[in-house]
Amino acid sequence: MKDQKINRRKAIAALTGFTAAIPVTMAGINKVDKGASETTSPPIISGEPLYQIRRRFSGQFTTFDRSTKRKAIEIKPGETKILARHDSPGIIHRFWMTFDGWFWTNWDTNRPVDQTILKKLILRIYWDGKQYPSIEATLGDFFGLGLCEYKHYMSKYLGMSSGGFYCYFPMPFEKIRIEVENMHETQNSYVFLNANYEPVTQLPVNAGRFHCAYSAGTKDGEDVLPVFETKGRGHFVGCCLSMQSNQPNYLRFLEAPEYFYIDNNGSEATIVGTGLEDYFNGGWYFRDGEFCGPLHGVIVKDALRSTIAMYRFHDEDAIYFDKDIKMTFLNCRSRLLPFKYSSTAYWYQDSAVQLPYPLPEKEKLADWYRIRDTDHQSIP
Repeated sequence: MKDQKINRRKAIAALTGFTAAIPVTMAGINKVDKGASETTSPPIISGEPLYQIRRRFSGQFTTFDRSTKRKAIEIKPGETKILARHDSPGIIHRFWMTFDGWFWTNWDTNRPVDQTILKKLILRIYWDGKQYPSIEATLGDFFGLGLCEYKHYMSKYLGMSSGGFYCYFPMPFEKIRIEVENMHETQNSYVFLNANYEPVTQLPVNAGRFHCAYSAGTKDGEDVLPVFETKGRGHFVGCCLSMQSNQPNYLRFLEAPEYFYIDNNGSEATIVGTGLEDYFNGGWYFRDGEFCGPLHGVIVKDALRSTIAMYRFHDEDAIYFDKDIKMTFLNCRSRLLPFKYSSTAYWYQDSAVQLPYPLPEKEKLADWYRIRDTDHQSIP
């Protein structure tokens, strides 16, 4: 028994030594200008316990106007409005929005309702003074669902939570500009943004820039479905995909496995899956229906209308690349039917780069065979 206690002590000591040897990740010093009351912040340590007191600072980007008490910015058809602009470094930790137009408003009962507004408000975020956005997507798709409908779901990084839209992907920046364009033909929308960020004077070492690429279109069953591609160094952290066939009771497009081409200029697939629903951690066309988990889920499954929306996020299983990467889905079966799709891909890269695909034409933004009518009554 004495020997067992000694061995246990040795094991604990060895484990403690191993833990101490683990390198600090996301290390970076937040320098403060001379004369400021704050001292230099310590390195950011991955996995700090929540109870640990930290020398950090907090800021906010918001459309709320304290002088007028107006929360949201009205964006009329054809208008682009800047929601936030900031010219010094920081890291967004929470990005939360609301906007109307897709539900009946009890405070203005004469306003029309059009669910396609979810596909015709375009979010763009520009990093570090670049003239091109590194995030460009319809608001519905950016938050995970591209079917011209709002569906309550919650995951670790993205979600639609009872009327709100949230994103918890951290977003470091040297400079930032956030804007929304209204591409709807007739409908205006009141857009509210509340983003919590940490202002710093120096970003952590190797802080990548967050990117979101939007892809959409109509494909023959055997066509490649492109998700994203880029050149540079970084890691892929997930995608959301909505799909629909014209024929009822048809989900055979879910036979398409994923293909990752990593650091070989797209010459040969590095990672090949076994089926589209397998990539999203499901089986047999998601035989038990809708669910939402922290890192993967099925937001919509309507087999009768051949409609589905899925998400998967990569955490510890991020897909890394040093030179280039491309991701696609490809169905190699025969006698397949055409389908429509829209997707968003999310990744971090060592610098802000241009996105691989342009937005569809205005009249193709809400391009589905059918749109389900949904009810979102809210009377205070």
